[in-house]
Amino acid sequence: MKYVILLFMLPLFITAQADYDSVDDTKWLTDYDTAISKAKKQKKNVLVYFTGSDWCPPCKMLKTDLFDTNEFQELADNYILLYVDVPRNKDLLSEKQFTRNKELLTKLNKRKVFPLLKVLDSKGKEIDEISGYSMNGVIDSHLRLLKNNK
Repeated sequence: MKYVILLFMLPLFITAQADYDSVDDTKWLTDYDTAISKAKKQKKNVLVYFTGSDWCPPCKMLKTDLFDTNEFQELADNYILLYVDVPRNKDLLSEKQFTRNKELLTKLNKRKVFPLLKVLDSKGKEIDEISGYSMNGVIDSHLRLLKNNK
């Protein structure tokens, strides 16, 4: 009986691991108010990343080409990171998180461009942004955005 239960639990563990991998749990936040609060306390800007994790090929490539690099990890220490996922498969997020992310999309990403990196100050004022990714491995403009707004 124990093994049957484990078999049914295995897909849940795999799904949980997939979600865990998509957002580095030590750095990326998913709540706007928490990000702004931490930014005020730590006197840092907020880097907001809009992604469509299950449908956006450039978003997936940007993760590999930018977010998984040591250079990004070093620059990320200068920011409070906010991950805003807007998947087509609504089962990937809780209903509450999906609703909050859609509200942020309306507020901070009016053109609904993916991927989008947006820098906010600790009061939520928009400072700079870069949208899109050509999927060619060239991340110079993304790194420049991070270096110029820390």
